[in-house]
Amino acid sequence: MRTRSTLKALSRLAASGLMKPESATRLGEAYVFLRRVEHRIQFLDDQQTHLLPTGDGDLNWIARSLGLACNADACELLDRLGEMREFVALEFDALLHDGRESASPSGNGGCKSCGGTPPPLDSEAFAEKLPGELAERVRQLCALPRVQALREESKARLARLILRAAQAAQRGDCTMEAATRFVDWVEPLLRRESYLALLVERAEVQQRLLRLLGLARWPMRYLMRHPGVIDELADERLLHSRFDAAEFAAELEARHEAWERSGQADPEALLDTLRRAHHAEVFRTLVRDVESHITVEQVADELSALADATLARTLAWAWKHLKQAHRPEPRFAVIAYGKLGGKELGYGSDLDVVFLYDDEDERAAEVYGAFTRKLIGWLTLRTAAGELFEIDTALRPNGNSGMLVTSMSSFEKYQSGRGSNTAWTWEHQALTRARWCAGLAELEPRFEAVRRAVLAAPRDHAALREEVRAMREKLRAARPVKEGRFDVKHSPGGMVDVEFAVQYLVLAHSAAHPGLLDNKGNIALLLRAQEAGLLPDHVGARAADAYRELRRAQHRARLDEQTTQVDPETLAEHRDAVLALWRTVFG
Repeated sequence: MRTRSTLKALSRLAASGLMKPESATRLGEAYVFLRRVEHRIQFLDDQQTHLLPTGDGDLNWIARSLGLACNADACELLDRLGEMREFVALEFDALLHDGRESASPSGNGGCKSCGGTPPPLDSEAFAEKLPGELAERVRQLCALPRVQALREESKARLARLILRAAQAAQRGDCTMEAATRFVDWVEPLLRRESYLALLVERAEVQQRLLRLLGLARWPMRYLMRHPGVIDELADERLLHSRFDAAEFAAELEARHEAWERSGQADPEALLDTLRRAHHAEVFRTLVRDVESHITVEQVADELSALADATLARTLAWAWKHLKQAHRPEPRFAVIAYGKLGGKELGYGSDLDVVFLYDDEDERAAEVYGAFTRKLIGWLTLRTAAGELFEIDTALRPNGNSGMLVTSMSSFEKYQSGRGSNTAWTWEHQALTRARWCAGLAELEPRFEAVRRAVLAAPRDHAALREEVRAMREKLRAARPVKEGRFDVKHSPGGMVDVEFAVQYLVLAHSAAHPGLLDNKGNIALLLRAQEAGLLPDHVGARAADAYRELRRAQHRARLDEQTTQVDPETLAEHRDAVLALWRTVFG
């Protein structure tokens, strides 16, 4: 109905002489085409959305449904879409200017910031428009066979984007390093024209991308692996929101229900859906991080909460596709250890997890064994949309030689049987950072009760101290540091010293001070130990501040792909605060 009325209105405008007949005809064709594309986008997402997808599979489907070609070498859909949008924009611009020339001519392709059509990408005239460093990088780019094989339309798009980046750097909107990194970023994507076309159409997205590339190197690597997330830069709310686990789960479940209604809820579609949703959320956190809108601790909180939510959705969906499933919902739990357990997850961190079940069915061991293998496959498999996580499968509920998944009762017996035996100190140290993170909620208090009982078991403090110290020396020997350098994590006075000191305090004193049993992170536990009188005044607080600064230093270095081994004097104050803690705890 809306399409018919719009076409009639265009005909009336042409008949009245207010619009040229050929313009009315072409605007009508453009309107019909854009509406048809819109309908297909909404069919894909099963919701009211107008954003063109960036996934190759979705673009291919839209193109085929419209009788257009779209493949690795060319995308007729994007060419047609660009042509229609350019024509509509020019007609709209002419209407607003009442026939007068626009003050900001778009040139061929609508690149208003480029001041018209730039010279050919591989011409010396184009290189002369660029600063020296960028010009040399573009000459290298143009020498590549993949660039030489591009269609002229694609070369023109690329030229507009590079010229726009150079002008942004010259205006001071981004650094010249960011402009050069943009060329590095775009090089592997030259066959994926959808991203080039979208950036040409969305100058504000490219501007935000350039700013992001100028702040750190790691975002460029992430964008190379997952280029589709650049769409997130179009959302103005990006910097001012935080990850919402409930909203994330609801959106994924709505997408799952849409797949089921269309009869397309197959594992491949679900795996790609999980990966795209996870990549988008990681990227949102990354942007807020490098723009300094959130702290290192908040980054870790967001990434850990995202991992929990992703594990929960993966668990629920994988169970629906398990042939051996014997009940509607699994009586199953995922227990997080390490960085995920301590809610200190970083970008690209592996997941240290173990799997437990509580089911009296005689087939339980077989069913949950198969389910755990499927779950790990869903989490680690690399698909066309990328990967989710690396899982440390050497970590087992009942020790390194145990089963991949075990019953809750077996886990209780194993952990309780070790009691205060210092030969198992390393497992007890790991348990200080363990927590339930996904699965059947009623298993959380049961696991936590086992954890607390094991950590609060009576121990010989002297023997425990020697065990922890010996394990620290073993780890230090495995992580050598260059002479005259300070590694923020592994050197004496580094982050690992804080972690081992906290683990000793929990194992030695949590029976008398139950507040140490809470999995609240190293900083909070140091302050609790000081308040309990286990550390002299200021030793715990200073070590907590030092640990926070060491984490920041490590985080900044990794974001910019720099070494975490630095001049000892740059972090001397924080190193000394940690060494004071170590001497206080271990003598």
